[in-house]
Amino acid sequence: MATTRLTRTLGTPTNRKKLTASMWLKKSFNGTEKHFFGMGTSGGYLDFRFANTGELELYHYNSGYQFRLTTTRKFRDTNAWYHLVFTIDTTLGTADDRFKVYVNGVQETVFTNRTNPSQDYEIGANASGNTISVGNYGTNTNNSFDGIISHVHFSDGYAYDPTPFGETDSATGEWKIKTSVTGVTYGNNGFWWLKDTIATTDHSSNSNNFTVGGGTLTKTEDCPSNVFATWNKLDWGTTYFTLTNGSTTAQSNASVFTYGVSTLGVNSGKFYWEVEYDAKNGGNRFPQIGITSTQTTNTQYELGHYANDWCWYINNTTSTLRNNNSDTSWGNYYQEGDIIGVALDCTNNKLYFSKNGTWQESGDPSAGNNGISITAPSSTPLGFYFPAICYYDSTHRGTFKANFGNGYFGSTQISSAGTNASGNGIFEYDVPTGYTALSTKGLNL
Repeated sequence: MATTRLTRTLGTPTNRKKLTASMWLKKSFNGTEKHFFGMGTSGGYLDFRFANTGELELYHYNSGYQFRLTTTRKFRDTNAWYHLVFTIDTTLGTADDRFKVYVNGVQETVFTNRTNPSQDYEIGANASGNTISVGNYGTNTNNSFDGIISHVHFSDGYAYDPTPFGETDSATGEWKIKTSVTGVTYGNNGFWWLKDTIATTDHSSNSNNFTVGGGTLTKTEDCPSNVFATWNKLDWGTTYFTLTNGSTTAQSNASVFTYGVSTLGVNSGKFYWEVEYDAKNGGNRFPQIGITSTQTTNTQYELGHYANDWCWYINNTTSTLRNNNSDTSWGNYYQEGDIIGVALDCTNNKLYFSKNGTWQESGDPSAGNNGISITAPSSTPLGFYFPAICYYDSTHRGTFKANFGNGYFGSTQISSAGTNASGNGIFEYDVPTGYTALSTKGLNL
């Protein structure tokens, strides 16, 4: 959540010349400044943030910048997790070694701004009585981080590289999380938060627990070892939507009616997700929920306009199936508050829709009966199908809340979890037999 932050008052520091901060982040914003970690007020501020142009910036400010790094590289990927490690050791003789930044296990070496700390500089922000914050810095309440944060480690008085917290996967070559961390000394003010739950409990031996300093702490199944689909902020059509709640809530633009798509697509297997049609801000109802395998480049082409789009479409008072720019009477009427389940079978090239747990037109995805026939993914322009939404109205806005398996619609937890034999994702209604959530784990089941 964009206003959520965890805070704690610092005690006596172990050593103000050394510290390590490690955390996994999934950002859901671009084009705005957001802070995610730091401390201060007396003795200055230590602040870690993303600049509004996407660079990673880290600095200690006390009557001027005592040290500062601004990466040349811009971090704009809202679909993946970043592992960030910040190591400060001002006792070292080489100036560039005193302040290091690692992203996904690799040290950053190219910077737009670099001001190194002087040798043996004591970090003023790391002082007893100051506030340390995750999701912002110190006592600051503006521009709090918008996205997901997991496995936050802070070592007070010790300098580590990324290897205690992550490792290279021997099969894929990708940097991955270590969920069991050993060999780290945390010092007096150190901690390990957000390990397995949203509790503010410290998982180190220190019991340096936190409190929620603002906003609402919301649990998510999305994590560094299992990345769930969201609405894709980087897709051309989805840029016309306003995305919130970690890019799972989407409000359409009143001036266009192009469609938005998810971050993950599929070309094989069976997948299930849910979308709550949440609201309209006037006029008639024109929600569209479905799939696409066409990259639209036209702001006036709705979902179902192309031959490889299918959607369940409410045309004011009429319930239809829309495909290839044509409507067919189909299904029962739905409206605000209804939850639409979507089952996509890329093994048999079938599509199913449910309304509040009831499959429409006698569809039975578990048995493979009465599904909507779709083109095989290999014969479509993109070669993959993507979950998609649209509000077919260029005057009013519509809002959709997706549950790709996180167990929430927006910031509201599901009321009662349905069955899910795959064990992947949490949904309001029963997941059909043989189906799973659209996530990196689900893609490999």
